[in-house]
Amino acid sequence: MGQGSNLFGIHGDALAIRSQRLALLASNIANAATPGYKARDLDFGKALDAATKDQGIDSRSVDRAVSGATGYRVPLQMALDGNTVELNTEQTKFAENAVQYRTTLSFLEGRISTVMTALRGE
Repeated sequence: MGQGSNLFGIHGDALAIRSQRLALLASNIANAATPGYKARDLDFGKALDAATKDQGIDSRSVDRAVSGATGYRVPLQMALDGNTVELNTEQTKFAENAVQYRTTLSFLEGRISTVMTALRGE
């Protein structure tokens, strides 16, 4: 997307990154009992900075930014089977990110409503 490439600026990129983070956290939760599974997360700020610096016109800039900001989570205590998912941590991070996703989405819905009002000449 890139900050300068659309009407929504940074918020479009933020929504895409938050969406990908939700998927990553959901995967961690789903694999909480998988032996050897390594929990992953992404640094939202780092990903957003990288996405907004890339002025591409497609979603590949966000994908590259997310890829560069994704890493393995360091657990407080690793399970004996090598799994690093701490279910409480993952659930908390998922809930926080879901609220932030919804907030960004609400902002964009307001922006769209304003544009539609302007286009109708109201």
